[in-house]
Amino acid sequence: MSIRQSFWQRILRRHGFTRAESTAVAEEEMEQKRKPSGWKCMPYIIGNETFEKLAGAGLVANFTVYLIREFHMEQVKAANVVNIFFGTTNFAPLVGAFFSDAYVGRFKTLAFSSVASFLGMVTLTLSAVVRQFRPPRCPTTTFSNSQTSHCSPPSVRNLSVLYLSMALLAIGAGGIRPCSLPFGVDQFDRTTEEGRRGLDRFFNWYYFTSTLALFVSMSVMVYVQDTLSWKIGFGIPTVLMLVAIVLFFLGTRLYVHVPPEGSVFSGIVRVFVAAFRKRRLSQQDTPEMLHNPPLLNSNVTPLSLTPQFAWLNKAAVPSADDGGSPWRLCTLQQVEEVKCLIGIIPIWFSGITCFVALGQQWTFAVLQSLKMDRHLGPHFEIPPGAVGTVAMLGLALFIPIYDLVLVPAARSVTGIPNGITLLQRQGVGLVISVFSMVAAAVLEKQRREDSLSRGGRGGAGAMSVLGLAPQLLVMGVAEAFNGVGQIEFYNRQFPEHMQTLAGSLFFCSLAGASYLSSVLVAVVRRETAGEGRRSWLEDDIDRGRLDYFYYLIAGMGTLNFVYFLVCARHYRYKGGVDAVACDWKGGSEGGLRVEKSV
Repeated sequence: MSIRQSFWQRILRRHGFTRAESTAVAEEEMEQKRKPSGWKCMPYIIGNETFEKLAGAGLVANFTVYLIREFHMEQVKAANVVNIFFGTTNFAPLVGAFFSDAYVGRFKTLAFSSVASFLGMVTLTLSAVVRQFRPPRCPTTTFSNSQTSHCSPPSVRNLSVLYLSMALLAIGAGGIRPCSLPFGVDQFDRTTEEGRRGLDRFFNWYYFTSTLALFVSMSVMVYVQDTLSWKIGFGIPTVLMLVAIVLFFLGTRLYVHVPPEGSVFSGIVRVFVAAFRKRRLSQQDTPEMLHNPPLLNSNVTPLSLTPQFAWLNKAAVPSADDGGSPWRLCTLQQVEEVKCLIGIIPIWFSGITCFVALGQQWTFAVLQSLKMDRHLGPHFEIPPGAVGTVAMLGLALFIPIYDLVLVPAARSVTGIPNGITLLQRQGVGLVISVFSMVAAAVLEKQRREDSLSRGGRGGAGAMSVLGLAPQLLVMGVAEAFNGVGQIEFYNRQFPEHMQTLAGSLFFCSLAGASYLSSVLVAVVRRETAGEGRRSWLEDDIDRGRLDYFYYLIAGMGTLNFVYFLVCARHYRYKGGVDAVACDWKGGSEGGLRVEKSV
């Protein structure tokens, strides 16, 4: 035991702490002094994330087919079950983020959630292995014909096992998704140039490995499940999840553990309550007149006073009635953190529309492929569900090019460490997504005319499914700009103690895009049909006008980009005393303006 640690333990015992308590406090004090290891931790963190993605995506990529074939669910019911499950797993990170930031911390949340995911995978695999955990086999049930009275419906026991596995998987997703990336960010020292450069590359490579894992899962795993067996197709992801857990715990001695700092949401509410109570006080726009004590945590970026949302500044104005209550007097740091959140929300809304474009093109590409020639050579036929993985391939191939070629080239011109600003990266992605939808509409018009000329038959002789590749590759590039840009933006602009909440916001974008897509499809089908007209979105896409629907989404994307420009123009980057914030200001020359935060 070191002399320093013995000294602290004697002091703590003198003030009434037990040996266990003093040891815990001393260990926490030493933990906070541990220097971030940076890229030394990344094999464990990125390895854990890669294998977790391989396992999770490989398990649920073909989930709808599993419910129809093995649990004898009708297609509509199976789709609803899967939609509810996906919606839950995308909103669960909000709950996981709350508990992580407020009570548990990211390391413990990741550890618990990883085990929960593994148990969920084991349970789902058992449903495929143990005959009693699923309905009796029904030879007449196929993917295209699930409506049959000869099949036994799933029993209460069957559904209990199924829903238990889904619940455990949702719990796992709720902790892993919001914590994995912020936990990796914690391992870099953002006060050094080396740490900041390492963090810049971390975002790109984290997204690259995750996307590559998704691509492998949604192609190889789906093929195994369709051609070999569900037992093997579920067993492989379960083993991969176990590997992910082992990798994660192997790096324990290297990790920096950021302790939780209490409820994030209560701190936000306090600022609004204090500002409302002092609404009649005179406005104070100078930091000297506001409560601004020194920060106790050296890892937190000190925020300077900004003119936006100035009415919130009153929460930090000292008065005789405060009485030391945190509900009456907040710090300048707390006020500026709330301002950061308010400024981020409008930017967050713009990302939802981008994911709508990505999701709709992915969904309808499957239907288009059914009317196209999917053969690659005489012996191999591309599964319809694997067509959308081309977008993932485009994303995975483009990220290394962006990180190793485009960023250094742009940096030499702009002088910005990332080449372009965080908002510019998102904006480029929005523009590319619009072009991708226009290209998809043009291709769909050609495909429809070709299909109608052949009587609506797909297969050999029809337009090749490879015709969908360009638009999907471009959409992958759009996600490389906007999707990765969103993740980096949230993690850099959120206050440090809210990083887990920042991670959950990205998945809320995906959930919001899913629900908005459902509403959009329902409205378009209702409004474009009637009076002898066919809907744009018919069950047989040759009878509808999917190209018009694509043009509609492109128009929505254009309006969304204009909205994004307005939000970006008024957004102020979070910055400390020594931070340089790069703001996207459309000046007379359309150039960049680099502002020094003071």
